[in-house]
Amino acid sequence: MDRLEGKVALVTGAGSGIGKASSLRFAAEGAAVMCVDLDEASAQGTAAAIAEGGGSSAALRVDVTDQEAVRAACEETVRELGGLDVLYNNAGIGRAAWDATIAVNLSGVSYGLRHGGALMAERGGGSIISTASIAGLVGLVSSRVTEFPPVDGSGAYIAAKHGVVGLTRQFALIYADYGVRVNAIAPGYIRTPLVSETLEDPEAVAYLESLHPLGRLGEPEEIAAAAAFLASDDASFITGITLPVDGGYTAR
Repeated sequence: MDRLEGKVALVTGAGSGIGKASSLRFAAEGAAVMCVDLDEASAQGTAAAIAEGGGSSAALRVDVTDQEAVRAACEETVRELGGLDVLYNNAGIGRAAWDATIAVNLSGVSYGLRHGGALMAERGGGSIISTASIAGLVGLVSSRVTEFPPVDGSGAYIAAKHGVVGLTRQFALIYADYGVRVNAIAPGYIRTPLVSETLEDPEAVAYLESLHPLGRLGEPEEIAAAAAFLASDDASFITGITLPVDGGYTAR
């Protein structure tokens, strides 16, 4: 497929998991891809894989909690690859302390929306996608709380991902007049490095699988497929939505 032929995409968190799979999928559909990650070596690895497949790519080390760095990455993408048509705000962390979780999972997304969207608006349009989560749509099932006050990891993740859903709606309205579509994806539990420790425990995996009516965890490539659709002109009349790709988790 060549739905993204001639387009330029920037993907954050491109070094592994959903970000890597999406970078490869965008390239397979014809886009030149700027691979961005806090881990520069992993970003370069994804860019190299694209180049080996005959695609156009580049890599940058970017800390998405640094607003100036995000702005500079968007501008560098235009300089090096010739444009910015697709931005995938994907970088994220799992359950961590409140400040770190909000900084990466929410503020990092807002910086991409502000600066990437502004560039697209100036250039005549584009598509922005952000990784939300089922945790942006519902509360997460967890074990009984026995410690008070509760640890803030889950609450911070829920707050950040709900925030991404809200930002998606708001920026879709802000940029609608300028041809910039803004959407999000809400993955269920996906086999990525974020859940690598859980994947080592068969009982934990079985439990997580049971939460999804389709009876399994998702694969990064399945999220990448949804991202490629939202990035493409096939989704030309879609903006402001958060698309669950969750094996039915939020249908319960």
